Amino acid sequence: MTTKTGTTTTNVRTYANTKANTKSYVNAVRTAVLTAAVTGLTLASLATATAAGPAPKFLSAGQLPAASTPWVADAVQQGLPEYGSVCTEGVAPAAGTSYRDFRTDLDTNGRQTTTVAATEAKAKTLATKLKQRIAGCLDRLAVAYPGTVGEAFYHGGIAVEEGADVYNVDTSHPETGTADAHLISVGRDGRTVTVLEVSHLGRTLSEEVGPFCNSTRTAVAKLY
Repeated sequence: MTTKTGTTTTNVRTYANTKANTKSYVNAVRTAVLTAAVTGLTLASLATATAAGPAPKFLSAGQLPAASTPWVADAVQQGLPEYGSVCTEGVAPAAGTSYRDFRTDLDTNGRQTTTVAATEAKAKTLATKLKQRIAGCLDRLAVAYPGTVGEAFYHGGIAVEEGADVYNVDTSHPETGTADAHLISVGRDGRTVTVLEVSHLGRTLSEEVGPFCNSTRTAVAKLY
């Protein structure tokens, strides 16, 4: 896979399972957004719950990589989403976590999830676990959806605050003709960890790595 990021691109894993299976790969990043039941759930209460400091800021729709139709940003929600993201579900705790979902009209979805940990050491541990989870994502998808063919790449680090790392996972299922692509990054500023994800149904996203890196840099720098 060719990228134009200017960073080192490493092929983390290539997986091909030719076992015939009609079970289609489901794009788990595509989510149903919960409507807030209480209008008083704000980022200010998140700051109170995490004991100190201002609430982290999120990307706006215009700060995501350009898409064929405009991005729409949902309101920031506290806690974990009802449906977790395909490569990072089950890692971040609900406490101290908030998220924002993004979408376009043409099968493109995005999400930024931010967790304020109790200490910087715990934030560092969380970031490490998230990156390990992403690195093993393709293998898990191949087990969950037999017949999946995919590639996973690590695109290197970004020098912003305590750093960010960028990955992508592309999958397809020849038996059903489905395909999904995911760009994912993990960044940290002190005791705050943010994960940015963009997914597209039906094509790869390798040509968008450069703009995605720019969005990641902005996401981490914008936190505080």
